[in-house]
Amino acid sequence: MEVEKAENKLQSSGIKPTAMRLLVLKKLMEQSYAISHKELTDLFDRVDTVTIFRTLKTFVEHKLIHSIDDGTGQLKYALCQEGCTCSPQDLHTHFHCTKCQKTYCLNNMALPAISLPNKFSLKHINLTLKGLCDKCH
Repeated sequence: MEVEKAENKLQSSGIKPTAMRLLVLKKLMEQSYAISHKELTDLFDRVDTVTIFRTLKTFVEHKLIHSIDDGTGQLKYALCQEGCTCSPQDLHTHFHCTKCQKTYCLNNMALPAISLPNKFSLKHINLTLKGLCDKCH
């Protein structure tokens, strides 16, 4: 059932479902927080790190996942919500726990309204709140 769900997610995002893409997506679907390339690679016994990187890049390009710069120096990755186009109006805030170093998507927290000067165009927003998560509090 999980493989079928992962395969459907890939196909609906316009991504050819290969064995590695299915495995990576399944691992991402199992996470309750955003994870880095290294954390994802560590979930596999043996894996080519370049293949994982290329898979993540493909997922980001097809808007299946989004990347998060939480200030730790490592990009983190998390699944996009259904119907997300990764445009500024779809973006959300993130919470980074300074103790356990996990980063969570806060999907129900709206971003503040942004008013830009004339001829400025918004392409991306990164708003990361930092503190202690419920498990570290």
